[in-house]
Parts: sequence; structure tokens; C-alpha cells
Amino acid sequence: MVDRVQQGGLSVAGSLHRFVEEEALPGTGVDSQTFWTGLESVADDLGPRNRELLAQREDLQSRINDYHREHPGRPDAEHYTAFLRQIGYLLDEPEDFEVTTADVDAEVAHIAGPQLVVPVLNARFATNAANARWGSLYDALYGSDVVPQGGDMAPGGDYNRTRGDEVIARGRAFLDQHFPLEGGSHADASAYAVDDEGLAVTVKQDVLRLADASQLVGYRGDRAGPEAVVLVHHGLHVEVAIDPEDSIGATDAAGVKDLVLESAVSTIMDLEDSVAAVDGEDKALGYRNWLRLMQGTLAEEVTKGGRTFTRAMNPDRTVTAPSGDTVTLPGRALLFIRQVGHLMTTDAVLDRVGNEVPEGFLDALVTALGSVRELRGESELANSRTGSMYVVKPKMHGPDEVALTVTLMERVERLLGLSPRTIKIGIMDEERRTTLNLKACIKAASDRVAFINTGFLDRTGDEIHTSMLAGPVVRKGAMKSETWIKAYEDSNVDIGLACGLLGHAQIGKGMWPAPDSLADMFDAKVGHPEAGASTAWVPSPTAATIHALHYHQVDVRARQEELRAGGVRSSRADLLQIPLGDPTSWSDEERQQEIDNNCQSLLGYVVRWVDAGVGVSKVPDITGEPLMEDRATCRISAQHVANWLQHEVVSHEQVDETLRRMAQVVDEQNADLPGYTPMAPDFDGDAFQAARELIFEGAEQPSGYTEPVLHRRRAMRKARA
Repeated sequence: MVDRVQQGGLSVAGSLHRFVEEEALPGTGVDSQTFWTGLESVADDLGPRNRELLAQREDLQSRINDYHREHPGRPDAEHYTAFLRQIGYLLDEPEDFEVTTADVDAEVAHIAGPQLVVPVLNARFATNAANARWGSLYDALYGSDVVPQGGDMAPGGDYNRTRGDEVIARGRAFLDQHFPLEGGSHADASAYAVDDEGLAVTVKQDVLRLADASQLVGYRGDRAGPEAVVLVHHGLHVEVAIDPEDSIGATDAAGVKDLVLESAVSTIMDLEDSVAAVDGEDKALGYRNWLRLMQGTLAEEVTKGGRTFTRAMNPDRTVTAPSGDTVTLPGRALLFIRQVGHLMTTDAVLDRVGNEVPEGFLDALVTALGSVRELRGESELANSRTGSMYVVKPKMHGPDEVALTVTLMERVERLLGLSPRTIKIGIMDEERRTTLNLKACIKAASDRVAFINTGFLDRTGDEIHTSMLAGPVVRKGAMKSETWIKAYEDSNVDIGLACGLLGHAQIGKGMWPAPDSLADMFDAKVGHPEAGASTAWVPSPTAATIHALHYHQVDVRARQEELRAGGVRSSRADLLQIPLGDPTSWSDEERQQEIDNNCQSLLGYVVRWVDAGVGVSKVPDITGEPLMEDRATCRISAQHVANWLQHEVVSHEQVDETLRRMAQVVDEQNADLPGYTPMAPDFDGDAFQAARELIFEGAEQPSGYTEPVLHRRRAMRKARA
């Protein structure tokens, strides 16, 4: 029996109630009755509008389905556009405007750099991500495949001096490229010092200076023999760490032991796609970690290499400027919180008639409560230096849903006594109706928008679901070459720039999915800053340090200015190109291969989500390569197979057989996981049945989302456990 507490007209899960009363409310100046009455009022007042907007989603989808039944195949562009306008799916663009978001931190307004996204339910991941503001370049290069790992370069068990020398050489090349000396190379440096003229680098008996003396920020230790020299380029800091007694520094003529890069400038703490939170207990855990992040007290006991220690949040870093003044640099990433979208409700709180309250409403109120003391400057370690809270709101369809979020945040601010527009909003451009009406979406939050981004996987899932009845879509591997996807990536940046986001908000790009293939990431992901993105998602602190190199290579602000001058590069007609394929060109083998890949990745993710409550993880693909899987990847896999079933590219029996066969593959891949329950041979567990529902009922799932099925099956699994 679930422990519940009656609080006015609300029935609250005991674990959540205790967290709010005993941990979150004390010290905020908000009393218990005000908080719970406020939540009840928000649910009563805004709940009907939330339900109305969800009903509008379903109505629009029903009309689009009817259209495709009557006009199968690729529609006539002019007729299709007119239809979408007529039903209110496609809206008129607002007049030109510029956003007015104020009091944003430099990480949002000016500094371009990597962004981590981590599940806030995992305290260790959250602490590591907060601390990933600074990362060792030597460790990132030595421990990844960015430096080739074969032959003499193999990492091995002990330190490989040949590999280490290559890492150091690459580090010096990085310094030469972005912090050049007048008349020499950092590779030949034998000493670093600071004097009245700035940085003094001894090279072959000569003292050389930086070509740009303003790149020196400061030093730590003694000027004549500092333990660190801090430089800056494109707004990102680099620390040259010096210690001739260190095992690495002892091998270096200048005693340099590492280059420490400012890496994950910002981090999204996630309550949505990367977590499996299905009840009050789960929600309280996430809220508690957010509260402690805002207090600056989050810590986790870690065992590594046979040693157990406590990993806590890093303090800020200080250096002495050449003038003698102290310069303080942020020690942690600027933290955003991604809340749940408008669809889901939660039994963590029931209203007076026993209905679940919208989960996003609860997220908004409790996470803001957790931020109150930080916003007043009472945290041990500050997050925002401008008194702002940053919320990322996912899965909004069009400007009316953005407007609801704005209203929700206004209510939260009034309830908690926060200044108007304290809470900034990130708009995730991952649904088709938002993409097509992005300018209007930004307009709806023009005085508090602090972030827009693209998310290829969720956006593809919605693309497939919206046009489910038009025809069979292309194979997944071909999707990125479709007309709509380039138009989507370009238009997001172009519209953001045209709306004046420079100096007010981040423009972001999506996740790198292969966390162990960082050489490929290093080759490919430079395309994100080149595309004008001021941030892009990475799967780990190591990946953040590697990706940080790209923001030294590309002057993002200059690139954004160039793109803004060029105007919008794509049209709505490009965005409306439905990615339909030609099944007659696919062999039986190719069809089977496609559903093998989809079913295997779907099962690999779902079995961890449902059975173990793991919301995101490295899941081996069908070849065994670990890939980051979350609800976005799950959505596209399920929707893709559902689409092919709808159009008889594959049969029901074929998919069922594939699911059973791939379940055995996944069982083998997970055989060594402690406590793992195989799906085969019975195929009657919650995880396997969830995967079947996501495919066979995929066309009926709201917007093709996976949450309703996953949450229900996970809750059933927890109840039985």
C-alpha cells in the first residue's frame, strides 16, 4: 500500500511530502500551507488548459490522418500547405521582433561551449557533470580513441610513454594554434613565468611573449615559477598546469603536467528523457539531488581503483591577474533543469477527485522551490551569478503550448516570491509543429527564452508519427539525407538568430550517440559550431573536453553574425517534405535488417528502463557497439517499425518473430548484468510486452511518445517487486 498524506485537497505520496516538508521548504520563507495550496490552485487553474491543448494535438493528428487516407503518398505541396493552414497546424509567422530576455549568465549569452545532459536521479553522474566545467585534455586524449590505440600507441595497463608523448605533442600543437608565441613554439618551451610584461615563455634561451598579450588571465603560485598559468580564447579558459615533480611534468622540459580545458560550460540536469521516474519515490530522489545541487552540497561516495572517497562539487577557481588582482573563474557548469512536458501526469500527487496532477506542473513548482535559496545568494556554491533559474521544457507543440509554460512559470514565481521573469525557458525544437512555427514559439516566450535547440531523434519520431498514413518512410540510415532534416537544422539556427537570440540565449544542437567513438565525434561534431550553434550535447565529461577543442577552432559569434546577415536559408516547403521511401527498392534482406536493428535497440533500452529503472545508458547495438539510448531513440525505433507495419513493408508475424529473436540477442548481451531477468524463453515479462506495445500500438500512442507505455509497465514491475 502506498504511503500517502492528505494536504488540503491533495493526496501526496509520503516520500514526496516528507521531502518537501523536511528538506525543501525550510529556509525558503515559504510555508507549508502556501506551497500545497499553491500547487492545488495551479493544477485547478491551468489543468483544463493543459488538457485542452493535448486534445488539440489529438484532433490535429486525426485530421492529418484523414487527409493522408484521402491523399495517399507524397502530397501536392501547395494543397498540403493550404490544408495545414486551414486546420490551424501551420500558423502565420509573427512580425519581426527581437527577444528581450534579461539577467542571463555569460554561459548563456556569450560563451560558446559543450553541454552535458545527465539524469538528475543519479547523484554520481550529476556531481561529475557539474564538475565537468574543467577537464584534463591529457586524460581525454590518452584515454580515448582520438589518439589511435593500435600498435605502439596502445594504452595498455601501465603508462605508455610513446602514447603519452603523442598526447603532449598534440597539447603543444593546440597551444601553438590558439595561443601562439611571437617567434617560437610552445613545443620548445623550457619554462613558463609571469612578469610585468605578461606571460614569459623561455624557448631556447629566449623569452617569448604571446602574440596576443590579452590572452593571459592570470597565474597561481609564484610569478617566477607558477603552478598554473591561465589563458583565454573565444571566451574559454585553458589552464597550463605545471609541476616538475609530477610523473608527467617530470618528463616535460617546462614541467607542464597537463592542459586543463574549460569544457562543459553548461549542463542540463534531466528529469525527463534520461530518467525512469514513475512515482513519488522516484520524483523525490530527483528533486532532492536538484536541491542539493542548488545548495552546493551534492556529494556521492565513489569507489575507484580499490579506493573509496567522497566526490563533492568543485569550488570556484581563483588566479592572480598580472595586475595583482584576484580573478575568480566558475568551477562548475551552469546548471539547467529539464522538466517533464505537458503530456504526462503523476500519481505522486492526486487532486481532490483522485486524478493525477500534470507532472510538469509538479516539476515546475518543486524544482523552483529547490532553487529559492540559491537565487537569493544563500547557496554554498552559486549556480547563477545573475539570479536566474534555467528550465528546459521539452515536447511542446506550437506557440500555445509555449504560452502555457510561460503562464505556469509566472504562477510559480508569484507563489514562491520570486521576481518576475526569474525563471528562464529553454524551448526544445523537437516536434514538427514547433519547427514549422518556431518564430511564433519564440515570440510566446520572448522575454524569458534562454535556449533553443534541435533534437534529430525525437524530431524524426514526430515526423514519422505525424505522417504515419502518408506512406512508408525511408530506412533510418537514409533519414539524415532527406530534405526536411537539413532544412530543420538550418532553420532553427536562422530563426533563432533573426529573433535576436545573440546575447540572450543559447542555440544548441543534439547529442553524440556513440560515447566510446570519440575520434569519430572529433571529426564530425565540429560541424555544430560551424553551423552557428553556441552549444551542443555530449554524452560524458571526457567528450565535453574533446568537443571543447571545436569551440577554439571556430569563432561561433563571428559565424553567427555571418549567418544572421545571410537570412533564413530554408523554407516551410522544405520542412514539409515528408521522408517517404520506395519499398520496391528494398530487398527482403534489407527489410529484415532494418527491423532487426530497430527491435534490438528498442529491446536493449526498454529492458533496462522497465526492469531496472535505468533511463539512459550505453546499450550495445546489434554489432555490440555501445550507443547512448534514451526515450528519443526508443521513439524513433518504435515509430519506424510501426510505420512499416502500417504500410505492409513487413508483416505482423515477421515483427513478432524478430522481437523474440532479438530478445535472445539482448539477453546474451546483458547476461553479466547483476540481477538481470532474461526476456526469453517465456517473453511474458513487462519489458518484452512494453516493446511489443510500443510497436504494435505505436500508431495510436499520443504523438508516438513512449512514456505512457514505459511508465505503466515500470510501475507494474515495481509493484510486483
